[in-house]
Amino acid sequence: MGKRYAELAFTPLVQKQQEQHGSRRQYERVQQTGEAGDRLGEFESDFVAGRDGFYLASISETGWPYVQYRGGANGFLRVLDDRTLGFVDLRGNKQYISIGNLQHDDRVALFLMDYAYQRRLKILGHAKIFEGTAEAAVWIEKLRDPEEKTPAERAIIVHIEAFDWNCPQHITPRYTQQEIATAVEPLRHRLDDLEKENAKLRAELKSARPPRP
Repeated sequence: MGKRYAELAFTPLVQKQQEQHGSRRQYERVQQTGEAGDRLGEFESDFVAGRDGFYLASISETGWPYVQYRGGANGFLRVLDDRTLGFVDLRGNKQYISIGNLQHDDRVALFLMDYAYQRRLKILGHAKIFEGTAEAAVWIEKLRDPEEKTPAERAIIVHIEAFDWNCPQHITPRYTQQEIATAVEPLRHRLDDLEKENAKLRAELKSARPPRP
């Protein structure tokens, strides 16, 4: 955990809970000696590029949190630089809850999950919407997936304030169809080879049988 994430997340009431449950000393050291944790490194950038979805949390005008899932092709959430992410917002059910919330409060939290390897990356930042302008058209063209058929309504750019990696504890492993297909590919090739070998042996046995009297 970086110092910046701790600075934003560890409010006085959070620190009080840490003191009550015996973890405050550990996290206090992080705040004093840890890295800044506000710029993505190569490992974080590669992790983001490999995701096909993430959870986006925003804050409503009534103070209620709202979490929405954003999905697409691997890498649709782009790392623009070590402090900036961007993605195109595709047409959906037209509720526009997240978009309305961001016009009230631009703070967001992103959860990026790798269920197969039990990893998650949490990002705090400020989101800016680009829609209906020439600048928006440029961003959409830059960020959109050429093979995506759903219309892109806007581009969203996230300025990163802090990030944190969670421990893998309690993350239940889950696998996408692509991950399963990749894992069983060697088995499929082995089965194909065995079937060819069996077919060859059956043919040899058939040709070696003596003719019936």
